Amino acid sequence: MEWFMVSPLVLVVLFFVAMLAGFIDSLAGGGGLLTVPALLAAGLPPAQALATNKLQACGGSVSSSLYFIRRKVVSLADQKLNVLMTFIGATSGALLVQHMHADILRQILPILVIAIGLYFLLMPRLGEADRQRRLYGLPFALVAGGCVGFYDGFFGPGAGSFYALAFVALAGFNLAKATAHAKLLNATSNLGGLLLFIIGGKVVWGTGFVMMAGQFCGARMGSRLVLSKGHKLIRPMIVVVSAVMSAKLLFDSHGQTILHWLGMQ
Repeated sequence: MEWFMVSPLVLVVLFFVAMLAGFIDSLAGGGGLLTVPALLAAGLPPAQALATNKLQACGGSVSSSLYFIRRKVVSLADQKLNVLMTFIGATSGALLVQHMHADILRQILPILVIAIGLYFLLMPRLGEADRQRRLYGLPFALVAGGCVGFYDGFFGPGAGSFYALAFVALAGFNLAKATAHAKLLNATSNLGGLLLFIIGGKVVWGTGFVMMAGQFCGARMGSRLVLSKGHKLIRPMIVVVSAVMSAKLLFDSHGQTILHWLGMQ
């Protein structure tokens, strides 16, 4: 249920914020760094902002997934088990987070995101070409789908990068192919999390649909670049987005301490 109205001018701004976020998300993940603060700045309470963010994020991830499926980069038949485990993981995480605090995960998440950025930065040839696969079938689905899906439902930031990393490191995919497959699982976990928010009645539908349209457009533009530019574009984007995301997460958790240490308070 939509509890309040957002002005037309703010909706226009949110549309373009979502378009930019969808573009970034389709390449490296982390679009929520733009959309969640924008929704909060528009006046949505935190619960409604997170719920509406899941709705609009579905526009980007579904748009990218459909694009890659139509281009036959991703085969739905091959990904059925991964999708199932992702959905189960995401809904489980979304259920659990309603009954406990995410403070511990909030503390360690910047370290994990920094590790992803360093992994791609220090291994420049990683993801240039397909490599030998390390995990198959259910074990891979539990790790790449179930575990990352659970994280996305429970907390969320950077899930797209975690999916892509799993496909590169465990499935041996090149980075462009890994990014394409990551969007399918990201769409699955977004839909799973959204389902729980809909049941809870937290989604601001009008605002969410406007932003979903922006996400759809931005993600379609970014998806084309994934296939045309591939590794040369995605790798630096992941490194940059990981650095920005880590800085924001660290500041959210320890902002007052950092400002005090820098002598700014």
